[in-house]
Amino acid sequence: GCSACYQIRCTDPKLCNKSGATIVVADFTQNNQTDFVVSRSTFSSLAIAKKGPRLLKSGIIDIEYKRVLCEYKGQNMVVKVDQSSQYPYYLAVQFLYQGGQTEIVNVDVAQVGTSEWHYMTRNHGAVWDIEKPPGGALQFRFVVTSGYDGKWLWAKKSVLPSDWKSGGVYDTGIQISDVARDICNACDDNDSAWAESP
Repeated sequence: GCSACYQIRCTDPKLCNKSGATIVVADFTQNNQTDFVVSRSTFSSLAIAKKGPRLLKSGIIDIEYKRVLCEYKGQNMVVKVDQSSQYPYYLAVQFLYQGGQTEIVNVDVAQVGTSEWHYMTRNHGAVWDIEKPPGGALQFRFVVTSGYDGKWLWAKKSVLPSDWKSGGVYDTGIQISDVARDICNACDDNDSAWAESP
């Protein structure tokens, strides 16, 4: 899921360390393949000391991964207006610094001071959009899931000003710290929590 945090580590003990790296998923594909495309520095950080260049030469590697908490200490979740937005006709947003172990599964937007909520659609990746958004200052509410449960969160204050701009970043005033329920109580105590990529 987009904005989810994962710990990844490669499976070659001759090249790779056991701690791996923590990453944030920024996009997803519509197929069943499990691929993590990471920066050069993150890829190198998976290696044992002085083995980074050799690991980089290998290019594609087998990994293990597990979902972990996203932690942004003291940072509220923010709304970033996507560059594709066209004020006032089209609004596309991303939610950044989504803490905890949750996924956003529904987003609504309304003009501040009204109860007329408009459903936003997941466009791609972590981008939610709406054609003909409400006018004026805007507020958001969304459903986040953590494992099996979902709950509504509401950014009650004005989040986007009436003159929002493409590329603008606006504070929601919300911090999320929910942890996903796990059906495997012992998973974090051993290696059974790790999944292997195909």
